[in-house]
Amino acid sequence: MKKYLVALCTFIVFAATAQIRKIPAEVTTAFDAKYPKAEKVEWKDNLTNFEASFTYENAETSAKFNSKGEWLVTEKKIEFDALPAAVKDGFKKSKYEDWELRGVKIIDEKSKAINYRILVKKNDVQKKYLFYDANGKLLRDPIAL
Repeated sequence: MKKYLVALCTFIVFAATAQIRKIPAEVTTAFDAKYPKAEKVEWKDNLTNFEASFTYENAETSAKFNSKGEWLVTEKKIEFDALPAAVKDGFKKSKYEDWELRGVKIIDEKSKAINYRILVKKNDVQKKYLFYDANGKLLRDPIAL
């Protein structure tokens, strides 16, 4: 019984940390072409896409590609001060302006305009993602976490 339990635990740990599929060459080639100076690259298989987490231009960045190597989306962490003035102004005029700022990302998605995601927190329970366009317009209802 003890051997069975040890084997089962070993399998669970291995399955949780193992890559389900090998990253296709088309994906890594497309990634290298789009981000030739990427550093500290780590891949994750999300079943429907492949996600690379990496450092690019001194910023924490992630990019997703489909299995054919087509780029889907990139998210890049930035400082609040690096936001366009219109986005900062839109946030400051929102009802979330007094919430604690927890993070900002630029979201560049295939066939869509660039958006900005701001994570805010009011307390340990209330956390929301706010999405803005380049003109500072809140794009949709905030997503609660």
